[in-house]
Amino acid sequence: MKVAVSGAMGRLGSVIALGISNTQGMQLSGAYAPGHSGKTVAGVRVEDAIKNIDAQIMVESTHPGVVMENLKNWHAKGMRVVVGTSGFTKDRITELKSFWGKDDPGCLIVPNFSIGAVLMMRFAEIASPYFDSAEIIERHEDTKPDAPSGTALATAMRMEKYRGSAENEDSTEVVKGARGGFVSGIRVHSLRMKGILSDQEVAFSNKGELFSIHHSSTSYESFVNGALLAIRYVSTIKGVQIGLDAALDFETR
Repeated sequence: MKVAVSGAMGRLGSVIALGISNTQGMQLSGAYAPGHSGKTVAGVRVEDAIKNIDAQIMVESTHPGVVMENLKNWHAKGMRVVVGTSGFTKDRITELKSFWGKDDPGCLIVPNFSIGAVLMMRFAEIASPYFDSAEIIERHEDTKPDAPSGTALATAMRMEKYRGSAENEDSTEVVKGARGGFVSGIRVHSLRMKGILSDQEVAFSNKGELFSIHHSSTSYESFVNGALLAIRYVSTIKGVQIGLDAALDFETR
């Protein structure tokens, strides 16, 4: 299985590239990172020309501002793609589906490669109908280019179908944005802080009780197993799918 990584010089891309190179049955066949041509990652030369990339599967882990153009290029080359880039809102998913057909080779959008984060999203979805109040607090490093995180977006979208409109909208924000932003009817609060990698809490409450689901990744190595799982799974699907639930064989609600 020939696999390449786009964004291979980034902190996420480089650790996934190393994981691929160390995995039996996978070959790291390419590394794409504009501006870094000639460098190496996991023993493979980095290319900045798309024409030089030869792979069956591409792991896309680059900046949200260029990911859509990259996906069009990988689609044109007939590759299957695992998307680890953040920022896939409903509108962006719709845009992707506008050129990635239902019968095309698989494109798997993975909001978070951490297995623990996937479980957190699933548990939040299960808990959502049983609590009156729910909000998401996500914390990431201060250099993260987008807010809310892709994990928070995906969590809110999964919770939406089990919830009504947000509560307490008669409260007045003395400072605009103090109550966070709305994603799929769920309040989301994005913190950007030094020394944090990836951290999310989904906070629930009813009268007389509090309940929260909390997940933290403390190193990029936490994303490798999920990325490898996604690479294997994308070989079995067609069209655009979202999340690792099916790959983990979660029961459908």
